[in-house]
Amino acid sequence: MIRNTASVKVKNEYEIGIGHDLLADCGRWAHACLSGKTTKIVLISNKKVFGLYGEKVKNRFEQKGFEVFVWLMRDGERFKNLRSLETALTFFSKMGLKRSDGVAALGGGVVGDLAGFAAAVYLRGIAYLQIPTTLLSMIDSSVGGKTAVNSDFGKNWIGAFHNPKGVLIDVETLKTLPKRELVAGFFEAIKHGAVSGRNLFQHTEQFLKTYSLNGFENRFSDEEFHRNLGKFIEKQVIFKTKIVVQDRYEDAERNDPKSRKILNFGHTVGHALEKVTNYDYFKHGEAVAYGMLAAAEIAKNIGICDKNELKSLNDVIGSVGDLPPASNIEINDIIEALEFDKKSTGESHQWVLLKKIGKPILIDSKQIPAKILQRSLKTVLENK
Repeated sequence: MIRNTASVKVKNEYEIGIGHDLLADCGRWAHACLSGKTTKIVLISNKKVFGLYGEKVKNRFEQKGFEVFVWLMRDGERFKNLRSLETALTFFSKMGLKRSDGVAALGGGVVGDLAGFAAAVYLRGIAYLQIPTTLLSMIDSSVGGKTAVNSDFGKNWIGAFHNPKGVLIDVETLKTLPKRELVAGFFEAIKHGAVSGRNLFQHTEQFLKTYSLNGFENRFSDEEFHRNLGKFIEKQVIFKTKIVVQDRYEDAERNDPKSRKILNFGHTVGHALEKVTNYDYFKHGEAVAYGMLAAAEIAKNIGICDKNELKSLNDVIGSVGDLPPASNIEINDIIEALEFDKKSTGESHQWVLLKKIGKPILIDSKQIPAKILQRSLKTVLENK
């Protein structure tokens, strides 16, 4: 039985279902989302996630008449690359996928990003479904239609905008999520709150105070917890969808506070940290947490954000959990990586900084003196 469901519609393009035990009916959901001509589905996952949920999803799809082929990618951000993409596309071809067929992503952001991009470029675009199983992918990467792979010259530089036909968020899958992955997801939730406004920021802060991440998996028998977790995810998803529907392609000419670019808060330094550590040291949310702290420190040092706002952000990030040490990472390596950031335009790139919680501002990198950038990075990376 499906319980505690919510639905968020992204214009007239696709729907995001949020609830408990949704995987039990994922076959009917897939049938409703896809074309009546769809006969084959490639289910993309990784070994760990498929071991937990893959057979259930595959069986439900098959019960609705789909012919299902499973392709498992290697686990980790460093495997979200062109080599994996080519392997996936070759698999699509060997399985005889046609324009009317589809792809389903079962896993976290790495799986969703690669599956979505493969669907975007195979036969110039076929349908795909998102079934996110990590908190970060539920509230962020599965929503909005950004798909991509990493490369030697930067994270997510190679990609496409390609909306899914549907997103199915079963909060029950978070019960098996390792704590570090859970922590990384809550860092991304804090990012949403920081650029959204006081309401979402405080709601995130209160949720973290009410439900300690220690023993998180033991709370799933509590119906009130289930409701509150579903509502928490719903609020996060609603915020992101409001941003992306009015700036679907992240218009390069927009610099207003509702631009999709504000979702990149923390990502400038975050992506640089991931790149210089070869995508195998930080979880994405951890790198973003460092990026948010660095951006807040820069904003304080150039005089646009006061210490109280910086403390609020530091406190809520600190309440989630410890970050991996970063004091051994060379500051100059990070600065060099920033030059290749995917948000670069011309000879400079834009930073998303905060005037205060809920008041993001876009600043050209030329407005940030090199000494302040270096000092801010040093302060943040050496103090954690």
